Amino acid sequence: MKIEQIYTGCLAQGAYYIESKGEVAIIDPLREVQPYIDKSEAAGSKIKYIFETHFHADFVSGHVTLSEKTGAPIIYGPNANPNFESITAKDGQEFKLGELTFVVLHTPGHTMESTTYLLRDKNGKDHALFTGDTLFLGDVGRPDLAQKAAHMTQEELAGTLYDSLRNKIMPLADDITVYPAHGAGSACGKNMMKETVDTLGNQKQMNYALRADMSKEEFIKEVTDGLLPPPAYFPMNVKLNKEGYKDIDDVIAQGENALSPDAFEAAANETGAVMLDTRHQNDFAKGHIPGSIFIGIDGSFAPWVGDLIKDVQQPILLIADKDRIEEVITRLSRVGFDNTMGYLDGGFEAWKKASKEYDTVTSIPATEFKQIEDDSNNDVPVFDVRKSGEFQSEHVVNANHTSLSEINDHLAGYPDNETFYVHCAGGYRSMIAASILKSRGIHNLIDVQGGFKAIKEAGVETTDYVCPSTLK
Repeated sequence: MKIEQIYTGCLAQGAYYIESKGEVAIIDPLREVQPYIDKSEAAGSKIKYIFETHFHADFVSGHVTLSEKTGAPIIYGPNANPNFESITAKDGQEFKLGELTFVVLHTPGHTMESTTYLLRDKNGKDHALFTGDTLFLGDVGRPDLAQKAAHMTQEELAGTLYDSLRNKIMPLADDITVYPAHGAGSACGKNMMKETVDTLGNQKQMNYALRADMSKEEFIKEVTDGLLPPPAYFPMNVKLNKEGYKDIDDVIAQGENALSPDAFEAAANETGAVMLDTRHQNDFAKGHIPGSIFIGIDGSFAPWVGDLIKDVQQPILLIADKDRIEEVITRLSRVGFDNTMGYLDGGFEAWKKASKEYDTVTSIPATEFKQIEDDSNNDVPVFDVRKSGEFQSEHVVNANHTSLSEINDHLAGYPDNETFYVHCAGGYRSMIAASILKSRGIHNLIDVQGGFKAIKEAGVETTDYVCPSTLK
């Protein structure tokens, strides 16, 4: 028996490769499926099943393409009605894989089709549990994403999840290994642990949602408390996962359309495409195409694209390093953004050589910001674009707060003429914010390099007191 977790950090997502006696099952595969095929062929094995735990919202699964390429059936639990050929399994139904057995455990609550797969070894002993978004390490799946489809409130879904956990998962043995679909950083939960594998017994001790003495009312309150609005692209990803999508090879071929600076400029003007600059934030600050949006490939790229661009149908033109074009297109497609129209051939340097207009972002070190703060007696306009929890934990004295994900809703809160300063935790999100503000015609900003970490190290005065008037 072989169980391999294939973890993708930028999505905080775990796919699974399970092999026994020449037969393979893949659980919740990524959009690009060739690595699974290559792995099985190298082992002399054949992919027999593709298990889906639910209709994912935060990424586009590779189930449709993998089934087309291998002939393996796609298996969902009860209540799933996809628009493509699949097996809708019954609760308790078994599937044999070599010497192993998968048992379908219908565990609705995160979504109504959510299903956990229990794996038994050759002796019939419960060995592992692939929990999808039903049970995370330290948390459970949020119950507010499927309200419209289920015609239920988030409280009703939370109550359903409570029953699923207590009737299907908590009675299982403590030594079972839990393999969730996501880890810390995913928007599908609130407080996930950084670990990606654990025992069920430890989760019964550590996970608040599995507390034995918790009432259903207490569970509903805790699970629904503090839920932030889900990213706007989530429903569109669910739709793609349920209805099907283009082959990723076609998406990549379309996106690898090299455009000269003139052709790139014409395409941007004629189509209304977002010019997405994926280079390092320091390179973007030194020079970028006016109106382009920075979201660097080396940060939490795909989730921020989904959160800020929102519409998966939006045409996109890329400014990226030549050797990373395919990687960028692939990572966009993982969250359903398939409409990449091409990239700037020769990159930003080609744009400059063509004598095209370009812009910069003024960026200063935290030590210089400290001097400015001291000279003004902590009275310069500072905008913190971190998440609310980060801001409330500690922030610069008198700082304003607008989280990056909500920046487009609060443009009127930025000064019209007075110079203001923008920072995040480390410099990545503040450069995204700067690019968005400049694309909206707000240029009187200065980015603080290194973010809050560098600001603290420079000795700028901070506080954990949150004045309601500073929150926007």
